[in-house]
Amino acid sequence: MQPTNTSSLIRWWVTPKLPIRHIFIDSKDRPNGIFQAIRVYFRKWVIHPIRRWTAHYYVRFLQKFYGLVVIGLTGSAGKTSTKEMIVAILQRQGETVWTHANEDPVFNIPTTIFRCKPATRYLVLEMGVEFPGEMAFYLWLAQPSMGVITNVHQTHTEFFGDREGVAKEKGVLVRSLGKSDAAILNKENRYTQRFAKSTKAKVTWFGKGGDIQAKNIEIKDLKSQYTLMVDNKDIQINLPILGEQFVSNSLAAAAVGWVSGASLNQIKQGLEEFKPAEHRMRPIKLRNGSLVLDDSYNSNPAAAKKALETFKEVAGKEKKIVVLGDMLELGTDEVTQHKKLGKLVQNVGTDYLVGVGKLAKHAVGAANLPKGHSWWATDQKEILPILKPLLKKNTVVLIKGSRSIELDKLVDQLAA
Repeated sequence: MQPTNTSSLIRWWVTPKLPIRHIFIDSKDRPNGIFQAIRVYFRKWVIHPIRRWTAHYYVRFLQKFYGLVVIGLTGSAGKTSTKEMIVAILQRQGETVWTHANEDPVFNIPTTIFRCKPATRYLVLEMGVEFPGEMAFYLWLAQPSMGVITNVHQTHTEFFGDREGVAKEKGVLVRSLGKSDAAILNKENRYTQRFAKSTKAKVTWFGKGGDIQAKNIEIKDLKSQYTLMVDNKDIQINLPILGEQFVSNSLAAAAVGWVSGASLNQIKQGLEEFKPAEHRMRPIKLRNGSLVLDDSYNSNPAAAKKALETFKEVAGKEKKIVVLGDMLELGTDEVTQHKKLGKLVQNVGTDYLVGVGKLAKHAVGAANLPKGHSWWATDQKEILPILKPLLKKNTVVLIKGSRSIELDKLVDQLAA
């Protein structure tokens, strides 16, 4: 890291070629950055509020004087994958900064804003909400000129009450947009369809019947292949991730690229070269010849349903094993949703089912598989001895559950 004095900091505002690249608050040494060494309590009660106010003004300064385009992204499922696809496309247009990892946006958004420079063209912010009022705070930090909502499903209803509560909170994003702004909305989701009536922004629809569509979707060579349709033009896409849910995410990203002036070829290159995040429907071929579909990052009823549909298509006539962890934060509907999931497991022709967690027990019961074909465990550590004897050639395993169930650790053990 190069030492930088105060005068250099001031000059950087008007000379972005100077070596400063980051402002960070952890102890990791990073090149071309400024490190703030502070105590935890001082950070929480003094530094964080100061940083938020500074970020609030800094991003508006860049928007006004340097033309920074801020893109806000939310949705019940697919946010991170959509964000990564958007970034892969926009980077072909200009310098792009985006929220990394899956940290609390309260801290992640200000930190990401500080990574911007006057030369930055796009700022992509993932705005996940879990509690009422969060979206308004994120919009205070950084007001986007483009808002993207992937979908609205039954998630975090423990805090929002029901799906209407989820929709109300996420809809704040597009309601905040002005006439010169852009809203990217899912044509296939009835809740996002309603948002078009409450925004002043120009709406671009993605999905069936929308401005950006996918035709002839199929899974081939462990990729999702389809024809992208945009403005009466089409191009073939080989998406390096499995499932129609991710095709939908790619359409949202394509819409952002199209509205931002990207060509069809740039959109194709971005989508085909994007790197899927870990534990999102990642195919892993084991040494014994079996195939694991690692979708262990997180789960909710809609995402689990899509995962099972993809699993059925990939597995075909091969032996099917499903490992399901609890779906959390569903409030009073949690038992009902797990029973519904169990029925879906049965309907896709599952041969063996392993449930992990208190709620997954209801899914195992509802699946009603033959005796000796289903198990229930309280912890993921108990699963490996159950699975190992079943893992043979011509076997496909789907692993899906909420993050706190830690099924990703099971995946790591299987892949070792």
